[in-house]
Amino acid sequence: MIWVRYERAADRSAVFNINARAFGGPNEARLVEALRESARPQISLVAQSEGRVTGHIFFSPVTVGSGARTWEAIGLAPMAVEPEWQKQGIGSALVRAGLAACRGIHRPVVFVLGHPEYYPRFGFRPAPPLGLRFRGPEFDPAFMVAELEPGVLGRRTGEVRYLPDFDRFE
Repeated sequence: MIWVRYERAADRSAVFNINARAFGGPNEARLVEALRESARPQISLVAQSEGRVTGHIFFSPVTVGSGARTWEAIGLAPMAVEPEWQKQGIGSALVRAGLAACRGIHRPVVFVLGHPEYYPRFGFRPAPPLGLRFRGPEFDPAFMVAELEPGVLGRRTGEVRYLPDFDRFE
């Protein structure tokens, strides 16, 4: 059974290790540590299976547009599952619970830079055709957006900017 809950201070070591193992190095784990300090609002959830933390997902603010036409949304990154626990529904449970938490804090637009085969099942669709971009066209195939309230995007467009911490841990 998979249980998803908010991360606690006691989970931090397990979350670091999960991110480091899932991504093959410490950058995403260090990113999470930095985001805990800088991101407001933030959503940090863990999945538990058989009494241990087996997955983690983090959401942090993004800014879209520029100047007077700037608006706020939230970005999903990173999401990690222990390698030996992958393909058992943990990632899906984390994404669903995370999107519900985004609704709960009134963040109805969520961006992700991720696998284009995976995220559409949760309501994500390509962002560039909607006039929403991340850095350059090389990111277009993997850059997606989900509207948690139908029509909330309206005609909003612009470049999506993640917190500076993301640039430090690329």
